[in-house]
Amino acid sequence: MDGLVKEKIRFEAIKKIAETGFKYRSLKKISNLDTNSPPSVFIGSRLRYPLVNVGILSPLERDENSWIYDDAKYWAENDFKINDVLKFRNSLVNSRFQSKVHGSSSLNKRLVLIAQEIALASKPVDVEIELRRRLNIDRRRDRVTMPQGFKAPLKKAKITSNVKIHRKVDKVINDEIKASEGVRYLHKSGFSEYALSKILSVGVLGLKKDKKLVPTRWSITATDDIIGKSLLKKIRDYKWIENYELFFGEFMGNQYMIMLFPNVWSYELFELYLPGSSWNPSHEIKASTDYESYAGRKSYALDTAGGYYAARLPVLEYLEKIKRQASALVIRIETPSYWAALGVWVCREACRKTLRYRKLEFDSFEEAVNSLQNIGKARFNFAPSGILKKSRLIEAIKTQKSLREWF
Repeated sequence: MDGLVKEKIRFEAIKKIAETGFKYRSLKKISNLDTNSPPSVFIGSRLRYPLVNVGILSPLERDENSWIYDDAKYWAENDFKINDVLKFRNSLVNSRFQSKVHGSSSLNKRLVLIAQEIALASKPVDVEIELRRRLNIDRRRDRVTMPQGFKAPLKKAKITSNVKIHRKVDKVINDEIKASEGVRYLHKSGFSEYALSKILSVGVLGLKKDKKLVPTRWSITATDDIIGKSLLKKIRDYKWIENYELFFGEFMGNQYMIMLFPNVWSYELFELYLPGSSWNPSHEIKASTDYESYAGRKSYALDTAGGYYAARLPVLEYLEKIKRQASALVIRIETPSYWAALGVWVCREACRKTLRYRKLEFDSFEEAVNSLQNIGKARFNFAPSGILKKSRLIEAIKTQKSLREWF
């Protein structure tokens, strides 16, 4: 698709949102929807587990471009702004019902099956929806997931179009293999982490006895981690990169500096939230960090949460692409320009953009670190010296003699 076609699609979709919004100015009156899902299903985690909310997401009316409401990769590749994404996400209806995670034993088994069929679809799905009560306009923020639009209790749902499911997806959900094996197989077959986290969340992957619904925020991080660990198995056997590499970039007010060191694999993420940014309403800079050595992590990255795994994945994709190994220091600066939380896909795509452009190479550790500090000050008005002093990765590189140095 060329730029003019992409812009026309964006324009037509936003125009449709405006027209539909005008038509339904009194949202309280909505009870039935003849619509189509992008396809998109959201499994909420705010109930007491093992009880979850299962939501079918769709525009208020059928839209031939409904896929654009749930396509984060497309938004990133075409440099959508925060307002663009919010228009799409906030115009969705999250028609939801409660279920236990073992959906096959649920009172709402039929609705679970419909939600699963929608989530597995490779194209938008036409669906008729009957709501139990009026829409809820409350919108809570979440660090990991995208905004989910208006919430409404679902009474009935009926798929009114043929659902196309990719044959490889059909194969995996019917094979008696672990969920992680299914994710790895589909990823090698070209499925994106966005499609995979959706499939994982609706409880169709895994051994028959283990299949269950997975809250979307968990499935996103699990997918990033499964793919990341799969890439790491190969990367740990590669030769080190030749030089010190520095990348810097920005997307939606999230600034990234990524430094790769010729060394065995290790990874450290620092996140700084400037005053006025999405997650920091205070007047002081806040920060969080997590780290893993060559052996990897044994526990969840509590401080940086899903952003840790989302930012790690593009780094591993880059190393796999060049068939090299390195230690990776990633610094994220969340600026006031990132004024609305949109989910960790922003971190993932910001890192991908950063690794795609503006690469600098250096012969020595000192030269690389000095350049990191200079670029931080000049481009981002930020001095990384404090982070470099606290960095476990930097400390390990400085204090541990490598075999290369001994020889």
